[in-house]
Amino acid sequence: MQKRHKNKEQYFLEQALTTQKHVIPYLSGVLDVSEQTEVLEIGCGEAGNLKPFLDLGCKATGVDISCGRIELAKTFFASHPNKNNIELICEDIYKTDLQGKTFDLIVMRDVIEHIPDQEKFMGYVKKFLKPGGKFFLAFPPWQNPFGGHQQTCQSKILSKMPYFHLLPKSIYKFILTLFEKNEQRIEGLLFIKKTGISIERFERILRHENYTIDKRTFYLINPNYETKFGLKPRSQFRLIGTIPWLRNFFTTAAYYVISNGEKST
Repeated sequence: MQKRHKNKEQYFLEQALTTQKHVIPYLSGVLDVSEQTEVLEIGCGEAGNLKPFLDLGCKATGVDISCGRIELAKTFFASHPNKNNIELICEDIYKTDLQGKTFDLIVMRDVIEHIPDQEKFMGYVKKFLKPGGKFFLAFPPWQNPFGGHQQTCQSKILSKMPYFHLLPKSIYKFILTLFEKNEQRIEGLLFIKKTGISIERFERILRHENYTIDKRTFYLINPNYETKFGLKPRSQFRLIGTIPWLRNFFTTAAYYVISNGEKST
């Protein structure tokens, strides 16, 4: 698993394949993706999720706070036939106005759980949506077996240990420091413990910020696992999916398409 995270090109291609096979088809019936579609990805990293949109001729913009990852993304797209249709920006999303541009689609896959003050964030990003625009988000509910992202640990023991991220912070930190020698990774995992989000809290934020849920699916087997592990995606069992809180423990990915429920003035 750790080698996978080090191989950024492989990760880029995994992201692209999952978006091609699962995200774009998921948008069907909610948004017609075409050459006229303008797409923004926030927290794009190497921008693998944008490649399938670029392949279709969309105009794509990626924003990430990591300049290293943005520079790597630029090398991945350097020979793409539609490279003139993509703009990659290294900047804090709160510090860029994108020249006043708005978009038909905002994409965030496995990003919202890393963002502090998600209420503020979800209110802020509305400014980038066109009237009638859609916002696709996917995230692992915090309480799921690997909701703490422990699969990224260098320690083989920790990378395969489910649910231990739910322990009290002091015990969790002790276990991390006992097995994991990379201090930066430890700090990152502790940060996710602060920002990890449940289905219920996410939907409370949506209601508070006046978003409308256009489509929602909980997955027992994350669509991304098909690319990584050869596992066929599977939606959550209907009964479990209807039980608040319990579903967080058995849902490896939640997919949402939302739109701004506020009337434009």
